[in-house]
Amino acid sequence: MASSGTPKVAFTIGHLPKAGPYVAALRLVGLDVEVFTPRNPPATLDGYAGLVLGGGGDVDPAYYGEIAAGTRNPNPKRDEMELELFRLARERDLAVLGICRGLQLMNVACGGTLHQDIGTGHSEVRHAVSVPPGSKLHGVVGNENFEIVSRHHQAIKNAAPGLSVTASAPDGIVEAIEDAARRFVIGVQWHPEDNIDSREDQALFRSFARAAGVAGD
Repeated sequence: MASSGTPKVAFTIGHLPKAGPYVAALRLVGLDVEVFTPRNPPATLDGYAGLVLGGGGDVDPAYYGEIAAGTRNPNPKRDEMELELFRLARERDLAVLGICRGLQLMNVACGGTLHQDIGTGHSEVRHAVSVPPGSKLHGVVGNENFEIVSRHHQAIKNAAPGLSVTASAPDGIVEAIEDAARRFVIGVQWHPEDNIDSREDQALFRSFARAAGVAGD
């Protein structure tokens, strides 16, 4: 249970052993974290101040009207769980952070589509992203260009209505989206939990924590 005054957030992942780096990063910024997998989905988001959608296998392309053509390891139970949790979180205006697959799930949930396989041309683990001024994400990270840790074979093709593209890689791959109409709904294609010494990634987690109710610095 969360201690008194410590906001609790729900974190979703496909396999429990992969949760460690995410949970450590979230606890570092003052959050209590409860981990959920398709084997133990939460019945509700009552009592939670935020939702974090973690990385993992691909979203079933049926959710965006396509047949599988490069999609790997879809998990229908995880898709169902996260689509419903994301719907509930937006309905309640909870803080939401999507990471890698989490960004893709958010885009699909809102009516967007994905490139099912972008090949090997975007396979560098570390590369730069650009974050033009004017977005919530830019206000969070305070920098237009910085290096991120990224590994994925799918990417956003068409951003969903109501979601803005707020970061991109040098090759044009979408690296972040946000819902400007909500208090904090941001998805990033990279893995901030694996680059926690980065000033920008620390700022992303701290900003999410503040939106979930952690007192500011």
